[in-house]
Formats: sequence, C-alpha cells, structure tokens
Amino acid sequence: MTVHQGSADAPVTGTEHWTDKNGVKLFLWQKTAEAPAGSKGTILFVHGSSMAGQPTFDLQVPGRTDSSVMDWFARRGYDTWSVDMEGYGRSDKSRDINSDLSNGADDVAEASAYIQKTTGCGPLLVYGISSGALRAAIFAMRHPERVARLALDAFVWTGEGSPTLAERAKKLDQFRAMNRRPIDRAFVHSIFNRDHPGTAEHATIEAFADAILALDDSVPTGTYVDMCENLPIVDPAGISAPTLILRGQYDGIASFDDLMEFFKKLANPDKQFAVMPGISHASFQQINYAIPYHILLAFFSQPEPIYRG
Repeated sequence: MTVHQGSADAPVTGTEHWTDKNGVKLFLWQKTAEAPAGSKGTILFVHGSSMAGQPTFDLQVPGRTDSSVMDWFARRGYDTWSVDMEGYGRSDKSRDINSDLSNGADDVAEASAYIQKTTGCGPLLVYGISSGALRAAIFAMRHPERVARLALDAFVWTGEGSPTLAERAKKLDQFRAMNRRPIDRAFVHSIFNRDHPGTAEHATIEAFADAILALDDSVPTGTYVDMCENLPIVDPAGISAPTLILRGQYDGIASFDDLMEFFKKLANPDKQFAVMPGISHASFQQINYAIPYHILLAFFSQPEPIYRG
C-alpha cells in the first residue's frame, strides 16, 4: 500500500515494506519526496523501548510544522526508512521472547540488508534513539561495512549516574518475570514528565500517545532488563563509523560523564558530541525539535575529511 502525504511544494510518499528474519516478519516504512531516492543518502531510523517506528519518526500533528522527521529529511533529498523491531508495532509478535537489545540489533541488520538490496544504496546513515541507539550501536559493531555515519540520541553506556535507570531498576524483578509490559496513555505522559515537564506541547504528547497506542498496548521487556543489569553492552573502540552523540539538556537516561567517557573512546576521529538545549528525552517530540533536525542534517551531510601527508 502506498500513501501520499506532504506539502504542495514537496509531496512525500510513504510505502510499506516487509522482510523476513528467519521466519519473523518485520515491517519497514519508507518516506521519499520527488527528489531521486537516495540522492543525498539513505537514512535508517531505529526506535526505542516503548514505541514503534512510525509514531516516533513519522508523527503527524496538525499545526506542527515538519512534525515528521522522515518527511523533513525526505524533502531534503534523503531516502528515509524506519523499521519496527520484533515485538513492536506491525512487526511479528508471535515468539515468546523479550526482544532484547541483541535481538533488536539483528532486526536492524535484517532491515539494512533489505534496504540495500531493494534500493541498491551503499552504506546507510543510521540514527537510533534511547534503546534504539544501543541497538544501532551494536549493529554498527557487527556490520561496520553497512554504516556510513552513526547518530546515537539519548544513548547510555554504563548507566552510571542515570536517574531514569536507577528508578527503572526498582522493577527489575518484575521485568525479568515477563516478556511484555503493558503501556497506556499515562505511561506515555510519564516519558515527558519524568525529567523536565514542559519541554513538549500537550497536543504533540497526545498525538504521540494516540499513534503509539493504536499499534501497541504492551511492549517487550528485554531492553529494560538489558539497560538495568547488562550494561555496558557497546564497546566504543569497536565502532569504526563516524559517530554523533546527541544528549538532551534534561535527559535522565545517561549522565554527561557516562557519555563523555564513551565519546573519548570512540575509534574514529570523525566524531561529535552535541548537547540539545531545552530538550529532555524524546527529541523529535519536543518543542525544540528543530534543534536535533539541524544537528542531524549537518552531521549526515558533512563532507568526508581529506588527509594529506
């Protein structure tokens, strides 16, 4: 099924795709504008622990200009994709597993292989947020040849100094005991209230909740378990791609010290650390969402370095 969306000056087309991960069906969503697909690059967006790809990256909010980050990049000549991890959204939920970070990295790998085969593109521009950043980083370690540039938003390395994870760990036994946890509108509200209330508009939060709950009333527990008891999972020295770390001013998922130590150990000298003022956790749903858009575009469009001597 193909759905047409977008403004009069740059119509955007959305296309459904499906791929198979050893018998597990994964849903992919592609957004492109009239510019040739992939002319500026191909972006794969990787979602977090509590919501699928379309609510996170293709959120449509009446009156909110450029609400969809996929549309925004598509209008600038990028071929944009998101994938629902196993257990989320429109992807398969039949296996009795908790869909941990490693399994999610496998989903990213399957999605990347499908995108490259379908479009003929080269290495991807990969963006992950929260546990999606961990999935994306693991994928980049396993498949460096498929990653042109890597952006990690709301990332966490060891978890040290994280108030969000400290609070979440109080329910660790509960998360270990079940493969899925229920979510509702109050839970979505809590995402925006736990760090610094007021960083997102009410209409956006409600639209986000509507979009999330239209697809899921429960989500896997695996990322929560991993983030509470199995960190660190990512080795910064094992990431060879140019890497951007984005950190919201008020985000409680990782401390500055934790992220800076990770940043220091990244292998590629082509690396950046960006603090986003006025932003807490869900960057693209914040009042200041234009800031991560700008930072991400600059990083993804940066010229490759020239070395002499």
